[in-house]
Amino acid sequence: MTEKLEAADPQECFQNLFKTEKYRQRISQMAVAGKASLIADFEDLLTFDQRIAEELLEKPDEYLKHANDAAYAQLQIEDPEYAEKMMAIDVRIVRLLQSAPLRKLGSHEIGKFVMVEGIVVRSSPVRPMVMQAAFKCKRCGTLNPVNQTGSFLKAPFACISPDCASQGPFDFVQEESTFIDSQDLRIQERPEDLPPGQLPRTLSIKLVGSEIVDVARPGDHISIVGQVRAIAPTLPGVGKLRTFILHLDANSIEVLGKEPEMALPSPEEEEKILELSRDPWVHRKIIGSIAPSIYGYDHIKESIMYLLFGGVPKTLPDITIRGEMNALLVGDPGTAKSQLLQYVARIAPRGLYTSGRGTTAAGLTAAVIREKGGGMSLEAGALVLADKGIACIDEMDKMRPEDRVAIHEAMEQHTVSVAKGGIVATLNARTAILAAANPALGRYEPHRTVSENISLPVTILSRFDLIFVLRDVPNKESDTKMSAHILELHRKGSSPVETPIQADLLKKYISYAKGIKPVLGQEAIKRLNDFYLAMRAASETEGSPVAITARQLESLVRAAEARARVALRNEVTAEDAEAAIAIMKRSLEEVGIDLSSYKMDIDLIMTGKPKSMRDRLQIVLSTLMEMEKDTGIVEKAALLSELELKHNIPRGEAERLIGQLLREGTIYEPRENYLKKT
Repeated sequence: MTEKLEAADPQECFQNLFKTEKYRQRISQMAVAGKASLIADFEDLLTFDQRIAEELLEKPDEYLKHANDAAYAQLQIEDPEYAEKMMAIDVRIVRLLQSAPLRKLGSHEIGKFVMVEGIVVRSSPVRPMVMQAAFKCKRCGTLNPVNQTGSFLKAPFACISPDCASQGPFDFVQEESTFIDSQDLRIQERPEDLPPGQLPRTLSIKLVGSEIVDVARPGDHISIVGQVRAIAPTLPGVGKLRTFILHLDANSIEVLGKEPEMALPSPEEEEKILELSRDPWVHRKIIGSIAPSIYGYDHIKESIMYLLFGGVPKTLPDITIRGEMNALLVGDPGTAKSQLLQYVARIAPRGLYTSGRGTTAAGLTAAVIREKGGGMSLEAGALVLADKGIACIDEMDKMRPEDRVAIHEAMEQHTVSVAKGGIVATLNARTAILAAANPALGRYEPHRTVSENISLPVTILSRFDLIFVLRDVPNKESDTKMSAHILELHRKGSSPVETPIQADLLKKYISYAKGIKPVLGQEAIKRLNDFYLAMRAASETEGSPVAITARQLESLVRAAEARARVALRNEVTAEDAEAAIAIMKRSLEEVGIDLSSYKMDIDLIMTGKPKSMRDRLQIVLSTLMEMEKDTGIVEKAALLSELELKHNIPRGEAERLIGQLLREGTIYEPRENYLKKT
């Protein structure tokens, strides 16, 4: 019996495998879908015939050919017409038993069949590659077909026509040659696979065949099965080098996630998702499942929930209105900002985390790179890679101002425009941004305005839908709970709270919910309208600050739509509108309060100065100008006493206001302690 097995033809073994029910079904589906390749699981082959599976790993070239022939023979039985149309079939082997680490690939693996996993960092355009080239002999006109291998086009040695047999010259005939799509990828080790203190290695992958090119995009996690090859680089005029470069000829490629479109839930999961959405407490459950190991911060977790689910973008003929929300967390050191950001980057269907100082404008938007051939090409940056996902930017205040400007366009228009090196392009960056910043003075000073506390320009602040301040204020009751939570977490080594929804299911839930486009209901419109008009009316009385602008109204709509989406509802209800108003009020109270008059003042975020301060500066200026008419140059002491007597502005505050006007260059000191308007 054993001898018979030894002598068994490999092709027959493969064909016996393809005769099983599972593969007959796959082969008949191939014809229906018009595909030219058959996907085979390595485990099936191993259980079917262990010897063949082991040989395949050792001599992939020879055994893949047997597999291809066997699959073609089986296709001829299943669907002869389709088989006639296809000249050959590729068998693509997926999921070997274990993946080889990228950094362990070496001389032992050359020619072997391996599986590697990594992140795509670069992909070339798809280019046609010639498989069989037809050359026309210039003397007699005979066509000479030549099968091509290697990276250079080879011409025939001599004409195949016996009458001619000349050694050329030959012309390449494109119409008679056969081409196949090819693409080059660069993959890099995943951060979690890195040994301590090592830099990630990269490996080039060659993809050949119309069904495996353009499957993976930069940023995707992929697993690739293929043969390891080594090629000696050639130096012009010297010849080939003795050290070779490894690359992988891919046989099959699978994307392991990072793509919201990829992660379709299975029927059981869909059932779970729908069941969750019917729960009246679904919002509380999801808030409880966001970063469960971080204690408290319910309002921030609620805003993160809205950010993850997002509103509905509207594309009108003249403008587009973004659906993604942007949120900013400003907080004292040690308030778990970075932990929240890292968590969101992991849970979002496409999430990226970057940190301030090491981030440049090109890294966020797009870099123009010079290729080997001398041309220029674009490489996508973080905001483009996180298209339709979430970009978490930590330490935003530490970024260089010229790099921060790059985010402006992405935050409101959701595009990234590049014009350099002869490339003019606009890329999509439909990204929700969650940013964190430390207060400018190390701790948040409650009696100073937001723009004094946050060293971010007003232009960026006004583009955030929600801004929250995380303050570390000692409070006996909350501190007791917090310390109990943290110590318990350290004792158990796992989260002390039971998460209502597991992370994997939450990811699928978010992807699933993105397909729902909720519409504003009449009740919701009325609530939002009333709130907006009430806030605006408060600002109508002369001299009171502007409490809210149209940008905030759009933010309210986005938050309400996101809340409806969480419950998989098609209509935004009054309840959603109320929740959105509550979170917006909370954000405005934390940030947009004019501290001297205790009125909400959105101008703090829009212009950087509260209304009361602008009024007082105006008083100082007008007093100075009146006194200038009399004396031409005003003594500082006289101005101070005039402000104190007539306008009740205390001396200390008047000094501060004068200092501010001096800094802004509105007034100047022609000589010590004398002032004049510029």
